Amino acid sequence: MTSNTGGTPSGRRSSDPQARLYQDIVGASPKMQRIFRLIAKVAPTDSTVLLLGESGTGKELVARSLHVQSRRSQGPFVPVNVGALPENLVESELFGYSRGAFTGATADRAGLVEAADGGTLFLDEIGDMPLATQVKLLRTLERNEVRRLGDNATRVVDLRVIAATHRDLRAEAAAGRFREDLFWRLNVVTIELPPLRDRPEDVGLIASYFLAREARLAGRNGLQFSPEAMELMQRYAYPGNVRELENAVRHAVTLSEGKIIRAADLPAEIRTPRLLPTGDEPRAERSVAAAADRDDWSLAEVEKDHIRRVLARHRGNATSAARQLGISRTTLWRKLKEYGLRRTDA
Repeated sequence: MTSNTGGTPSGRRSSDPQARLYQDIVGASPKMQRIFRLIAKVAPTDSTVLLLGESGTGKELVARSLHVQSRRSQGPFVPVNVGALPENLVESELFGYSRGAFTGATADRAGLVEAADGGTLFLDEIGDMPLATQVKLLRTLERNEVRRLGDNATRVVDLRVIAATHRDLRAEAAAGRFREDLFWRLNVVTIELPPLRDRPEDVGLIASYFLAREARLAGRNGLQFSPEAMELMQRYAYPGNVRELENAVRHAVTLSEGKIIRAADLPAEIRTPRLLPTGDEPRAERSVAAAADRDDWSLAEVEKDHIRRVLARHRGNATSAARQLGISRTTLWRKLKEYGLRRTDA
């Protein structure tokens, strides 16, 4: 996952050793200060942690911070986006396989669970894990052991599991889509990350961090936001959260000339936020207005909007949406990440 946030909890310089524990996480708001206190308390323990929050809120960054501040910091940190793995490969990727376990298994291979031995396994979008794989994960959590696909032997592993999801796992368990026993095993400590719209006081701090980073990478130190550009950024709701703000700053730096980032350099959705239809307009009138509005959109904006509408049609079902779009499920996940979308945006 690309960096979702930047800087430090209070904007301290990165030369501060304490600040480095929260590298790439920015927030001076009370909500984020509470998150930093929770991380500091939970990190030294071996408790399983469940991170909740919308896409783009920085769940992987928090997981990395928990690892860096733990006794396992010298061990591996292994991030796994469960939702990005093809469903038929989730089990073999996580638990490995023995030679001959299936067609193409020409040699023994350790899985990602074994790769995290002595460190931390981060399971992002765990709500997308198939039920059969959930059974094996529960066994690993309860017995600290792993069995490769097609193998009768078990191997002892010593790892900490941090899981993350944008779903309501309690509701998923009640609906039979997620194992209740696994939910309770994961739900030892829960940290819920607030969406950016709930901490608008952090927008300026985060945007300034991203601007300094992008300017440095582009060899254009000294870039600044104009007051108008900063005002627009602070007024926007950011459905894609901090990831969307990061992309917006990168977009502005790419298009800007001179030392000042102006309002015209920002993405169209931030310059002219679109209101949802009220429903009072005639359907034909709404369609014509929407088409005219899209005339000024970039190709990327058209693609983003089309993906969002297809997901809405399929009620967030990534498999059927990808089929209609004519792309693989993995490509759809990559585009959702690129555009700061989540399946529930629909």
